Amino acid sequence: MKRTPKFFCCLLACGMSLLSVNSMADEIRLSAGGAPVDSIVKPVTPAFEKATGDRISLIFGGATISFKTMDRGGADVALAGTAFDDLIASLKKESYDIKDKSLYHSEVIGKSVLYIALNKENPLQSLTGDQIKGIFTGKIQNWKEVGGNDEPIMVVVSTQNPATMGAFKKLALTGEDFLKDSLDTPTFAEMTNMITSNPGAIGFGPFSIGDGNKLPKIPAYERPVIAITKGKPSAKVSRLLTFITGAGQKYVKP
Repeated sequence: MKRTPKFFCCLLACGMSLLSVNSMADEIRLSAGGAPVDSIVKPVTPAFEKATGDRISLIFGGATISFKTMDRGGADVALAGTAFDDLIASLKKESYDIKDKSLYHSEVIGKSVLYIALNKENPLQSLTGDQIKGIFTGKIQNWKEVGGNDEPIMVVVSTQNPATMGAFKKLALTGEDFLKDSLDTPTFAEMTNMITSNPGAIGFGPFSIGDGNKLPKIPAYERPVIAITKGKPSAKVSRLLTFITGAGQKYVKP
């Protein structure tokens, strides 16, 4: 009989402990584009939520949309696969002018590799930088020009991912414009399916575009992934960023 109170006290203590942990958990509203979501957010989220009890609420959109969402108070933090100054330049092109950059905190939390995807029926195993530039600027229009089949090249892009478009233009095209006659897909998932369905197709994006497709050997195209907040990151956002750059690194995809 004497054991019963101790037993219930133990249960009560455990219950209070669980309530305490749950009460400390936070929702983190995170806005991000395709590359940061594929390479960081999706692979890191389960482990982060398990370790901290916090919950990530993802708001998906391109880099500029993600920034605007955060800037207008719809997200606690925005992630973008581009340098901060390049993001500001992209926003300016959309007539969203940032007059005082010092109002924002930006930090690099990782990197994202840009990949080229080909249909599995394409015999090519590699592409040089000059070949890639020629294809995406329209100077090369048939696969036979780069040692492939005699077949027109279908270039697939995703203009709704401006950070990836901008990074690829800067790194692979050395600032030259994309060819005008390209197929625009809203998401990388749709791009992936388009390449899978068309033997002559080619596209670029995060590692996920290789699902069901071929990733040929290409030069290294890497760009930073940044986290942006208005003012210094809050405690809950800091927990997330610390996890991503620390214990979460083993979950991050290239």
